[in-house]
Amino acid sequence: MSADANNSNGSPRTVLVVDDFDDTRLLLRTWLKKKGFRVIEAENGKQAVAAAQSHNPDFIIMDVEMPQLDGLSATRQIRELNHNPRVPIVAVSAYGADEYRSQALEAGCDEYVSTPFDPEELEKLIRSLIR
Repeated sequence: MSADANNSNGSPRTVLVVDDFDDTRLLLRTWLKKKGFRVIEAENGKQAVAAAQSHNPDFIIMDVEMPQLDGLSATRQIRELNHNPRVPIVAVSAYGADEYRSQALEAGCDEYVSTPFDPEELEKLIRSLIR
């Protein structure tokens, strides 16, 4: 297991994967676990806010377009939580326009990645943002 995937006490860092598509969550869960991370999942923005509050993840991968509560609204709510307001959040979306990236950053995301993405580039990004 990579040292970057562990926190200071040696346990795996937790990544919250938020996406309304089961296949996307499965792909990210499998890949992240292989890289040594603990993975929790949410299917929509409401679940994401609840999971961020109860699990205090080290990193969040947030889909932008979802039912019930979109990823940018969920990001704003997570940023208002007192226990971990600076958890790194990366927005992921099929919309690659600069307009969407600026909206994600304004909502409180640390970065924006358009799909399809290179898993190695995402891993570098995660490791650069994780504290």
